[in-house]
Amino acid sequence: MAYNFTTFKQKTKDVEEWLKKELSSIRTGRATPAILDNIKVEAYGSDMPISGVASISVEDARMLRVTPWDASLTKAIEKAITTSDLGLSVAVDDKGVRVSFPELTSDRRSSFLKVAKQKLEDSRVTLRAEREKVLKDIDAQEKAGGMGEDEKFRLKAELQKMVDETGNALDGLLSKKEKEIAE
Repeated sequence: MAYNFTTFKQKTKDVEEWLKKELSSIRTGRATPAILDNIKVEAYGSDMPISGVASISVEDARMLRVTPWDASLTKAIEKAITTSDLGLSVAVDDKGVRVSFPELTSDRRSSFLKVAKQKLEDSRVTLRAEREKVLKDIDAQEKAGGMGEDEKFRLKAELQKMVDETGNALDGLLSKKEKEIAE
Protein backbone atom coordinates (compact mmCIF):
# COMPACT_ATOMS: atom_id res chain seq x y z
CA MET A 1 0.00 0.00 0.00
CA ALA A 2 1.42 3.37 -1.00
CA TYR A 3 1.41 6.16 1.57
CA ASN A 4 -0.01 9.52 0.48
CA PHE A 5 2.65 12.20 1.01
CA THR A 6 0.60 14.91 -0.76
CA THR A 7 -0.22 16.86 2.41
CA PHE A 8 3.40 16.69 3.58
CA LYS A 9 4.68 17.89 0.19
CA GLN A 10 2.25 20.82 0.28
CA LYS A 11 3.40 21.73 3.79
CA THR A 12 7.06 21.69 2.68
CA LYS A 13 6.20 23.99 -0.24
CA ASP A 14 4.40 26.29 2.19
CA VAL A 15 7.48 26.36 4.44
CA GLU A 16 9.72 27.23 1.47
CA GLU A 17 7.35 29.99 0.31
CA TRP A 18 7.16 31.40 3.82
CA LEU A 19 10.95 31.52 4.09
CA LYS A 20 11.26 33.17 0.67
CA LYS A 21 8.76 35.84 1.71
CA GLU A 22 10.43 36.42 5.06
CA LEU A 23 13.92 36.64 3.53
CA SER A 24 12.70 39.04 0.85
CA SER A 25 11.62 41.44 3.60
CA ILE A 26 15.15 41.59 5.03
CA ARG A 27 16.92 44.60 3.62
CA THR A 28 20.02 44.28 1.53
CA GLY A 29 22.00 46.99 -0.22
CA ARG A 30 19.57 46.90 -3.16
CA ALA A 31 16.20 48.59 -3.43
CA THR A 32 13.44 46.00 -3.66
CA PRO A 33 9.70 46.69 -3.35
CA ALA A 34 9.28 43.51 -1.24
CA ILE A 35 11.01 45.29 1.65
CA LEU A 36 7.87 47.38 2.14
CA ASP A 37 5.45 44.41 2.17
CA ASN A 38 5.20 44.17 5.96
CA ILE A 39 4.72 47.90 6.55
CA LYS A 40 1.15 48.97 7.35
CA VAL A 41 -0.24 52.46 6.66
CA GLU A 42 -3.07 54.07 8.64
CA ALA A 43 -5.54 54.71 5.82
CA TYR A 44 -9.29 55.18 5.80
CA GLY A 45 -9.60 54.13 9.45
CA SER A 46 -7.68 50.85 9.18
CA ASP A 47 -4.15 49.54 8.73
CA MET A 48 -3.44 48.64 5.12
CA PRO A 49 -0.28 47.41 3.39
CA ILE A 50 1.54 50.07 1.40
CA SER A 51 0.93 48.10 -1.80
CA GLY A 52 -2.80 48.48 -1.12
CA VAL A 53 -2.73 52.29 -1.20
CA ALA A 54 0.13 53.08 -3.58
CA SER A 55 2.23 51.79 -6.42
CA ILE A 56 5.85 50.96 -5.67
CA SER A 57 8.53 51.12 -8.33
CA VAL A 58 12.32 50.92 -8.42
CA GLU A 59 13.98 54.16 -9.55
CA ASP A 60 17.57 52.93 -9.31
CA ALA A 61 19.69 50.47 -7.32
CA ARG A 62 19.18 52.34 -4.03
CA MET A 63 15.90 54.19 -4.55
CA LEU A 64 12.21 53.27 -4.54
CA ARG A 65 9.33 55.49 -5.60
CA VAL A 66 6.05 55.12 -3.68
CA THR A 67 3.22 56.86 -5.54
CA PRO A 68 0.00 56.96 -3.49
CA TRP A 69 -3.27 56.62 -5.37
CA ASP A 70 -4.74 59.21 -2.99
CA ALA A 71 -2.39 62.15 -2.41
CA SER A 72 -3.81 62.69 1.09
CA LEU A 73 -2.07 59.45 2.19
CA THR A 74 1.44 60.73 1.43
CA LYS A 75 2.12 61.81 5.03
CA ALA A 76 0.76 58.51 6.43
CA ILE A 77 3.02 56.53 4.08
CA GLU A 78 6.02 58.66 5.04
CA LYS A 79 5.27 58.12 8.75
CA ALA A 80 4.81 54.35 8.35
CA ILE A 81 8.15 53.92 6.54
CA THR A 82 9.99 56.23 8.94
CA THR A 83 8.71 54.43 12.05
CA SER A 84 9.52 50.99 10.65
CA ASP A 85 12.83 49.60 11.86
CA LEU A 86 14.28 49.19 8.37
CA GLY A 87 16.75 52.09 8.45
CA LEU A 88 15.40 53.65 5.25
CA SER A 89 15.56 57.35 4.37
CA VAL A 90 12.31 58.97 3.24
CA ALA A 91 11.78 62.15 1.24
CA VAL A 92 8.41 63.55 0.14
CA ASP A 93 8.08 65.33 -3.20
CA ASP A 94 5.22 66.33 -5.51
CA LYS A 95 4.88 62.82 -7.00
CA GLY A 96 4.87 60.91 -3.72
CA VAL A 97 7.53 59.42 -1.49
CA ARG A 98 11.11 58.56 -2.40
CA VAL A 99 12.64 55.82 -0.26
CA SER A 100 16.42 55.58 -0.33
CA PHE A 101 18.49 52.67 0.91
CA PRO A 102 21.62 53.85 2.71
CA GLU A 103 24.83 51.87 2.54
CA LEU A 104 24.78 48.95 5.00
CA THR A 105 27.16 49.14 7.94
CA SER A 106 28.88 46.00 9.16
CA ASP A 107 26.71 46.06 12.31
CA ARG A 108 23.52 46.21 10.25
CA ARG A 109 24.79 43.43 7.97
CA SER A 110 25.46 41.16 10.94
CA SER A 111 22.07 41.92 12.50
CA PHE A 112 20.34 41.18 9.18
CA LEU A 113 22.27 37.90 8.97
CA LYS A 114 21.12 36.98 12.48
CA VAL A 115 17.51 37.67 11.53
CA ALA A 116 17.87 35.61 8.34
CA LYS A 117 19.36 32.68 10.25
CA GLN A 118 16.55 32.86 12.81
CA LYS A 119 13.98 32.74 9.99
CA LEU A 120 15.76 29.66 8.60
CA GLU A 121 15.67 28.00 12.01
CA ASP A 122 11.94 28.79 12.35
CA SER A 123 11.29 27.11 9.00
CA ARG A 124 13.37 24.07 10.02
CA VAL A 125 11.35 23.73 13.24
CA THR A 126 8.12 23.76 11.22
CA LEU A 127 9.55 21.18 8.82
CA ARG A 128 10.56 18.88 11.70
CA ALA A 129 7.09 19.19 13.24
CA GLU A 130 5.49 18.16 9.93
CA ARG A 131 7.90 15.22 9.66
CA GLU A 132 6.93 14.07 13.16
CA LYS A 133 3.23 14.15 12.24
CA VAL A 134 3.84 11.90 9.24
CA LEU A 135 6.08 9.54 11.25
CA LYS A 136 3.36 9.14 13.90
CA ASP A 137 0.79 8.46 11.16
CA ILE A 138 3.01 5.80 9.56
CA ASP A 139 3.57 4.14 12.96
CA ALA A 140 -0.17 4.21 13.67
CA GLN A 141 -0.96 2.61 10.31
CA GLU A 142 1.60 -0.13 10.95
CA LYS A 143 0.14 -0.84 14.41
CA ALA A 144 -3.35 -0.98 12.91
CA GLY A 145 -2.13 -3.61 10.44
CA GLY A 146 -2.30 -1.36 7.40
CA MET A 147 1.31 -2.08 6.41
CA GLY A 148 4.21 -4.33 7.19
CA GLU A 149 7.43 -3.41 8.97
CA ASP A 150 9.44 -3.34 5.73
CA GLU A 151 6.94 -0.95 4.20
CA LYS A 152 7.12 1.27 7.31
CA PHE A 153 10.92 1.54 7.08
CA ARG A 154 10.76 2.19 3.32
CA LEU A 155 8.23 5.01 3.86
CA LYS A 156 10.30 6.52 6.67
CA ALA A 157 13.38 6.51 4.42
CA GLU A 158 11.36 8.13 1.62
CA LEU A 159 10.07 10.76 4.06
CA GLN A 160 13.59 11.50 5.30
CA LYS A 161 14.76 11.93 1.71
CA MET A 162 12.03 14.56 1.13
CA VAL A 163 12.93 16.31 4.40
CA ASP A 164 16.61 16.40 3.39
CA GLU A 165 15.76 17.84 -0.05
CA THR A 166 13.61 20.54 1.50
CA GLY A 167 16.29 21.30 4.10
CA ASN A 168 18.86 21.73 1.32
CA ALA A 169 16.48 24.05 -0.54
CA LEU A 170 16.00 26.14 2.62
CA ASP A 171 19.78 26.30 3.13
CA GLY A 172 20.12 27.44 -0.49
CA LEU A 173 17.68 30.28 0.12
CA LEU A 174 19.69 31.43 3.13
CA SER A 175 23.04 31.27 1.34
CA LYS A 176 21.59 33.33 -1.53
CA LYS A 177 20.38 35.94 1.00
CA GLU A 178 23.76 35.92 2.77
CA LYS A 179 25.44 36.78 -0.54
CA GLU A 180 22.96 39.64 -1.12
CA ILE A 181 23.60 41.05 2.35
CA ALA A 182 27.38 40.78 1.91
CA GLU A 183 27.34 42.76 -1.37
